[in-house]
Amino acid sequence: MKAHHGMYIGGEWRPAAGADTIEVVNPVDEQVIGRVPAGTAADVDHAVRAARAAFPGWAATPPAERAAKLAALRDVLVARKEEIAETVTAELGSPLPFSQAVHAGVPVLVAGSYAELAATYAFEEKVGNSTVYHEPVGVVGAITPWNYPLHQIVAKVAPALAAGCTVVLKPAEDTPLTAQLFAEAVAEADLPAGVFNLVTGLGPVAGQALAEHPDVDLVSFTGSTAVGRRIGGTAGAAVKRVALELGGKSANVILPSADLAKAVNVGVANVMSNSGQTCSAWTRMLVHTSQYEGAVGLAAAAAAKYGDRIGPVVSAKQRSRVRSYIEKGVAEGARLVAGGLESPREHGYFISPTVFADVTPDMTIAQEEIFGPVLSIIRYEDEEEAVRIANGTVYGLAGAVWAAEEAEAVAFARRLDTGQVDINGGRFNPLAPFGGYKQSGVGRELGSHGLSEYLQTKSLQF
Repeated sequence: MKAHHGMYIGGEWRPAAGADTIEVVNPVDEQVIGRVPAGTAADVDHAVRAARAAFPGWAATPPAERAAKLAALRDVLVARKEEIAETVTAELGSPLPFSQAVHAGVPVLVAGSYAELAATYAFEEKVGNSTVYHEPVGVVGAITPWNYPLHQIVAKVAPALAAGCTVVLKPAEDTPLTAQLFAEAVAEADLPAGVFNLVTGLGPVAGQALAEHPDVDLVSFTGSTAVGRRIGGTAGAAVKRVALELGGKSANVILPSADLAKAVNVGVANVMSNSGQTCSAWTRMLVHTSQYEGAVGLAAAAAAKYGDRIGPVVSAKQRSRVRSYIEKGVAEGARLVAGGLESPREHGYFISPTVFADVTPDMTIAQEEIFGPVLSIIRYEDEEEAVRIANGTVYGLAGAVWAAEEAEAVAFARRLDTGQVDINGGRFNPLAPFGGYKQSGVGRELGSHGLSEYLQTKSLQF
């Protein structure tokens, strides 16, 4: 797609308030592929005003009509699926088949699920002698990351629109072209003017202005825990609703009864997927001491098979960050069994699929979110130790448990301080709530739980 040189506000593309732009770089060859406006507080204010003006009409629109608009939006995303995939590949660097299946495919599922929920959700209910109404919160400021650029947008915008809210989106500066394409889809689906608005820009400028804006009723942010703390503080000071989906350091716990080869191979694939740039990736593999060396060998072999088949990380800054963690792993005594600092290609922001063994729970690479294709394998002696290690970080976003019997895996999973656990390789469910415990966030996305984040209740007593 061709980059727009304006902001999508009030149902049309408008010139930005300032002249500054952001370069969009292809991580594969490091070439500039486009430029978008670097929005200012003035742009954010215009967008919020448009969203506020559109709110009463959209909130009063019958849920069935909102559902029809969301279904139309889903249909546009389906029709433009190839263009979406190509755009994500160009600015994120993910291999085209992955972009087609995941980056373009999953948002269609999520948009469709909210079209159905908008039509069937109980926005009114009887509770004893009261009638309880579930009403839209108001204007939503959505701030999204670059790692799943369209999915993260749809996971916020679709439930907000289903609830009757209006939205101002500030996407990540690394992947703004996908956000502009989504704005085109909104226009093609004929959503009312001002219901969805887009301001591209830098986080400390446009993102901060959106979080601070007095006429934004709820801030929904996905990104780092550090930035989430600041946004949470800003929202708290204004007594404003906030939803935060933050970092993760998820454990992949392989119990002794599990199919070791399957658990390891799926675990490595999970970490290497999207070049490791997934907040819920199972970056800590916990293996019983009796199977440890076998798991290390399997993981090293599995990682080696990926070679240069995975895409790059998103930017030079991210590549430096990941490399610094690999250096820390070596310096702190972890055993490098695959990958390392050497890049598999001469150009592009590539990181070799990397596996560390002999990682102890207190090492930096076992505690901090790396956001790259780096796996740490940790030994445990018994189930109690496995629970302590799995829960022994500030995060609690996701995880996995493997065992011969499902009941055994479920019993262990119930002891994990985390918001979502895959049992023996469980499949993605767009209706299941996603979100974290501890410093992994506040609130939930997807399904009815995600819709409820954008609703507030009013009760009438009779």
